[in-house]
Amino acid sequence: MSMILSASVVRVRDGLPLSASTDYEQSTGMQECRKYFKMLAKKLSQLPDRCTLKTGQYNINFISSLGVSYMMLCTENYPSVLAFCFLDELQKEFITTYNMMKTNTAIRPYCFIEFDNFIQRTKQRYNNTRSLSTKMNLADMQTEIKLRPPYQISVSELGSANGFAHLSVGEYKATGKISAAPHQRLEPVTLPGIVSFVLSLLCGALNLIRGFHAIESLLQNEGEDFSYVIAFFLGTAACLYQCYLFVYYTGWRNAKAFLTFGLICLCNMYLYELRNLWQLFFHVTVGAFSTLQIRLRQPQGKSPDYNV
Repeated sequence: MSMILSASVVRVRDGLPLSASTDYEQSTGMQECRKYFKMLAKKLSQLPDRCTLKTGQYNINFISSLGVSYMMLCTENYPSVLAFCFLDELQKEFITTYNMMKTNTAIRPYCFIEFDNFIQRTKQRYNNTRSLSTKMNLADMQTEIKLRPPYQISVSELGSANGFAHLSVGEYKATGKISAAPHQRLEPVTLPGIVSFVLSLLCGALNLIRGFHAIESLLQNEGEDFSYVIAFFLGTAACLYQCYLFVYYTGWRNAKAFLTFGLICLCNMYLYELRNLWQLFFHVTVGAFSTLQIRLRQPQGKSPDYNV
């Protein structure tokens, strides 16, 4: 009989279990699958965002999003399309119920154990296909799985000393199955984003050059103000940090972007006497444009075209 046997919610960065169903069977095969669950949980940050592990009579499927992974164990003949629809439903409910701050700061295992109630109800529905909602677009999920099938993890890979470290990032990217960052993938880069990145680098270079000129002027004229040198180099650091925020995902990313833009504005206000209005306008405008592009390039909540 094909059915879902259990499910769990795990934090990606350290494998901390946040919630899980409480109906594990005690058979030898199920006990073995518990070991695989723990091994996978420790390697989630190294794995693509959607995977399947076949273990004889059972399959373990999982998806990862926003630093949290949703894992499930089912019999080998349970349809993949239903398995990933089930995981997608868990993901939507968990994200709606708990914010990222709570999941990131959790320190106790199973601190969201009350989520088990939703897992149990959903599992019962998926184990009785006639009770499933007709609103679910299974055809879209089936198409998505065909176009971008889950990465198939072998038991030998899972048990290797270095996990998936021996697989190159290029091999994953070639199949489109790996996140752009260890814990979170950002949306694809747009043309305005590329322009903002280049302009931020240009502003950083201009500030750096002016900073060295200010140092030369300071050495030649003792009356020069050293604070101008600091302002130029702070402007350089702010521009480069905007480039970093655009490329990589970090915690409090939007807040950091606005604070960095504020620093750019303060530096240019202080350098008012050394720059004309057009130069000031250019630097502030580029800073604002880069901040906007950082804000627009948000983390992907789920895989592209995951239309279920």
